[in-house]
Amino acid sequence: MKRRNLLLFLSAAAGTAAIASLAKNHQKFSIPFQSSGSATISFKSVQGPMPLLTDAIASDQSISALAQYEIQDDLVLPEGFTYDVIGAWGDKIGDSRFGYNNDYLSFVETAANEGYLTINFEYISAIPWLQSYSKVLGKKLPVEAVQAELKKNGDRGLNAFALAEKNPLKTQIATICKEALIDQGMGVISIRKNAEGKWERTFSPNDRRITGISGLEDGRYLKCTGAAKAVFEKKSGKGYLDKLGDRIIGTFANCAGGTTPWGTVLSAEENIQTQVPDPVYADGTSFPPDRVTFRIDDEEVSGQGNVFGLAGNKYGWIVEVDPANPKDFGTKHTWLGRYRHEAVGVRAEAGKPLAFYSGCDRRGGHIYKFVSREQVTDPKDKANSRLLADGMLYAAKFNENGTGEWIVLKADTPVNPDDPSAIVGGMINLPNRPAGGFAPFRKQAEIVKYKQKFKTLGDLYEGNPTEKQGAILIDAHYAANACGATCTARPEDTEIAPDGSLYIAFTSGSPDSRDGGPDQRIFKGSNGEVPYEHGFVMHLTEEGNDPAAMTFQWKMLALGGEPTAGGAGFSNPDNLMIDPDGHVWIVTDMSSDKLNKAVPKRVGKNGVPISQSNLRGLFGNNSLWFVPTSGENAGEAYLFAMAPMEAELTGPFMSRDRQSLFLAVQHPGEFKGIRQGMKSEARQFAMKTPDGKDFTQIRQVPLGSNFPSKKADAPPRPCVVVVSRDAGKAIAGYATDTTIV
Repeated sequence: MKRRNLLLFLSAAAGTAAIASLAKNHQKFSIPFQSSGSATISFKSVQGPMPLLTDAIASDQSISALAQYEIQDDLVLPEGFTYDVIGAWGDKIGDSRFGYNNDYLSFVETAANEGYLTINFEYISAIPWLQSYSKVLGKKLPVEAVQAELKKNGDRGLNAFALAEKNPLKTQIATICKEALIDQGMGVISIRKNAEGKWERTFSPNDRRITGISGLEDGRYLKCTGAAKAVFEKKSGKGYLDKLGDRIIGTFANCAGGTTPWGTVLSAEENIQTQVPDPVYADGTSFPPDRVTFRIDDEEVSGQGNVFGLAGNKYGWIVEVDPANPKDFGTKHTWLGRYRHEAVGVRAEAGKPLAFYSGCDRRGGHIYKFVSREQVTDPKDKANSRLLADGMLYAAKFNENGTGEWIVLKADTPVNPDDPSAIVGGMINLPNRPAGGFAPFRKQAEIVKYKQKFKTLGDLYEGNPTEKQGAILIDAHYAANACGATCTARPEDTEIAPDGSLYIAFTSGSPDSRDGGPDQRIFKGSNGEVPYEHGFVMHLTEEGNDPAAMTFQWKMLALGGEPTAGGAGFSNPDNLMIDPDGHVWIVTDMSSDKLNKAVPKRVGKNGVPISQSNLRGLFGNNSLWFVPTSGENAGEAYLFAMAPMEAELTGPFMSRDRQSLFLAVQHPGEFKGIRQGMKSEARQFAMKTPDGKDFTQIRQVPLGSNFPSKKADAPPRPCVVVVSRDAGKAIAGYATDTTIV
């Protein structure tokens, strides 16, 4: 990565020309909210498969050291750091179990070395889940019988919702779906550090699960607030109604999240479209359950909501839970909008409105901000949760000159979609009227006609004023497309920095045929490449540093990519963590099928270069990186951890005393499943040093995973670990960083 580019990026975010001048002259500088002075990196970076600028060795030495490389099916940490498993899939939580594919983590401390750890459980990885279910849980699923029926039905899947209640096939599908949905949602466990300095569970009465079927049989329905509640309470409508009113069965697809200053946890429902219908009608009611049928393939156990008749418009929200209240099973705050939510950045300042920032993690998804109607009095007051029940939702419009504005999503907002030619892939989806759902638009002439027919968002949605606002919130992504919000590059994380500014991680700038792609005027590589697969980090500063501002400034860097091409040495940045010193920690999310995929040559048939997407095998496993934002090493990227095979590291969360870093290890063995007989295979990679020298690497790659037990033929289990440092030292990127907040 060009260090000067990142220094300028950081200085622009700080908003001072003086700092930019220091960066240009390679002088030391400190962002206002960060520590300053001389400091050294406090750990020796993990040796990954790719040569890095931070290796600080000559190319010939790098080639010699990396000509042979072995991938580990383990969580690889720097010397002097260790990890312990706190919980893994199948462990007991309350009257249920530890779910699958843990993601966001939140540690709410109640006393020194004690508190509640809240865990998201996102989705089911079909191959390892089905392989390991009976081994881990000691019971069997009727998979063979159901797969036989699926085979007969071909690509149509099975509409279990339409089957008679006493039909054995419906019962079998319900059994599979119930178990899959139990393994999704949220969990709360109580933990403390014992006399030996190890974290242990205390199994308090507050430990509990909130699953994908909470309320279906146990009466533990989730609640809701906001304008969409009026749509849920409809007695009739254009689409499907589940007849439960404002009661909601479960939460699933729980990806990233956030933690409020008042001690509640926010969980983001993301890829709900694989389990229930995503599109809605103009009145906000759902498409019927048969639009997403039950299926099993190598990637998904999908259509899990079909058999239970779940209404799609009740999923895709932000869920708030108070871990300290054992009777709280979650509230969905609909003013925050319904879309494929990722993280939530919370900005709560006394005397100002509450502001929540979140991104829609689809190709072409948007950045959103919720602003409460009332102001915060005390950021730590639990009564602040009521502020989420009334406010307004906005979507971001990014201008090419580094400015932007927030577009309000309400009935009188003008319809003004972007020109599809400005979007990577040349397509944008808009609300489809009168049929419902959405339709693709590829020509500006079509957009002109659309604007002539529909003048405002109110022309696209139906109902009384409250119902119409509720429908807009339910259809937030397509409403934002209609009013010209900027299509972005899969926004994954939104983190508030100590000075109130916002960092956003964008995972991938590539398009797809269904959702579209990002605005190519905004999202391009450091050398102008479009599409740019490897990802970006943006820094957004509100006008006047006001959380309720309607304009902002932004600066972005194409941070991902190979060092030889100006990247940091990783691809697809995902979760961010900003430590108390203002430094940034980044985890990556490369697709499991791309991890360690052989790249014997960089040029394919007919001399066509291999795409950026298919070069991702060069980067090895997913990883965790430390990027200092001040001091003499500012702008460099240091490899802190590498994930086990086919896994992703998610939800990094640091304890107040900085002696513990909680991490989720998600989907080990997702592509190959259980590693049999500790097998590995040799693969060839066409590597480059940072200065562009070519060399061949022979890489030993395990076939599947046995993590975390690491025993031969053991089933891989998603788990939560805690990383600590020898002698109880603080976990800090710089040796002088000792800030405790």
